[in-house]
Amino acid sequence: MTDADDREPLLVAEGVSRSFETAAGTATALVDASVTVHPGELVVVKGPSGSGKTTLLNVLSGLDRPTGGTVRLDDVELTTASEAQLVDLRRRSTGFVFQSFGLVPVLSAAENVELPLRLLGVAADERDARVAALLDSVGLAQHARQRPTELSGGQQQRVGIARALAADPRILFADEPTGQLDSMTGRAVMDLLVDLVHGQGIAAVVTTHDPLLMARADRVLELHDGRLGGGARRRGRHALELDAVAAVSG
Repeated sequence: MTDADDREPLLVAEGVSRSFETAAGTATALVDASVTVHPGELVVVKGPSGSGKTTLLNVLSGLDRPTGGTVRLDDVELTTASEAQLVDLRRRSTGFVFQSFGLVPVLSAAENVELPLRLLGVAADERDARVAALLDSVGLAQHARQRPTELSGGQQQRVGIARALAADPRILFADEPTGQLDSMTGRAVMDLLVDLVHGQGIAAVVTTHDPLLMARADRVLELHDGRLGGGARRRGRHALELDAVAAVSG
């Protein structure tokens, strides 16, 4: 497999800052953050609560605009793109996995996964086939008709991952995807994310406190008080394979 660094970068952020106006004055969540992500690369962002991890994800994904710097994602300059361009980019190129799962409670697992395809106007037959394949890929084919409240936390998170993949995104953004899961379920979700990135060539930026997920990342970035560091540490494919063996045997 071609190493991620041999491909054109999918995401390039340079000198990104984000400040918010509060009653107490200006609060700065990000300071001069720069990161490049390639297809087939799993980048983990770690840091204490309040360090700016969620803000960084929001800015990199186009959910929020930085107050300084530039972000280019899939050849779209997010800092100057129109709202319509950002909506189209989020629907077609990006997938989101949330710690709180983010599922619509009145919809079944299949209907939750189907939502992005409906927004894209995909034909019913194609939607049905795609949803069935996605639920099968995350081990939930038998739970398609169940609503989120009828599923365990790990099952809900896997539905969230299937939904994030519905539109064949080029990059996944995941905010503490294993944070609400027990260790065994969290490992299963972690394995799924790693397999997607390294098996299908999807890029991923994941915030986590999970040391096992950090150990299997291609790169770990550390965020403290809105300042990003640690991006120079790279991991080779052989090291990733050893991590996978250790995760299974451990």
